[in-house]
Amino acid sequence: MEYKSDIEIAQACTMEPITAVAQRAGVDEAYLEQYGRYKAKVDYKLLKDKADAPDGKLILVTAITPTPAGEGKTTTTIGLGDALRRIGKNVVIALREPSLGPVFGIKGGAAGGGYAQVVPMEDINLHFTGDFHAIGAANNLLAAMLDNHIQQGNALGIDPRRITWRRAVDMNDRQLRNIVSGLGGKANGVPREDGFDITVASEIMAVLCLAGDVMDLKAKLARIIVGYTYDGKPVTAGDLKAQGAMAAL
Repeated sequence: MEYKSDIEIAQACTMEPITAVAQRAGVDEAYLEQYGRYKAKVDYKLLKDKADAPDGKLILVTAITPTPAGEGKTTTTIGLGDALRRIGKNVVIALREPSLGPVFGIKGGAAGGGYAQVVPMEDINLHFTGDFHAIGAANNLLAAMLDNHIQQGNALGIDPRRITWRRAVDMNDRQLRNIVSGLGGKANGVPREDGFDITVASEIMAVLCLAGDVMDLKAKLARIIVGYTYDGKPVTAGDLKAQGAMAAL
């Protein structure tokens, strides 16, 4: 039997239009925001419009010990979904979007492996629909507004030694985990200890997943604590009036 790599198997697959996939899943095209021919987002209004639909069964795949090549929860989940579909069950698989950093390391991508993977594999493992970039931008906008507030007079009395909000980049870059920022003189900020987390570790990622609508998103973003004052009082994104711009991003 000829051995094929994951990418060779993925590229040899004949993909169906996402509209056809959605139709089989019971999602009308009116609820789709398409990203090309093979990807789409689903309007969350579908949940409200289909509120009377019967509940399905949830199977959670977790705590799988991966192989040295990284096959674990994702490959098992997709294989299980394929098997249930084969015996006539109506199946939809929910996977998290892979963080960009591990894709280029030993672990590799997170779209499954072998004949148990999702396509288009390259798109999913790289930029997909751009959500991670939006989250990273919103995260760093808050960081910039925080430091700018201190630079412009620090009316809130934020203690630069007690800032808890970190910057984000979707790459495993250990050199940036702990840094000193704001160097270069008065015009370039207030020097302080700083650092970068990988984008998926940002609190904004959790907030986006938990928000029920745009207003709820803004409310949750406003409650994010970014640091503490010299008196030990918490300072939030709402205190900096950053939530509207973050939500827009």
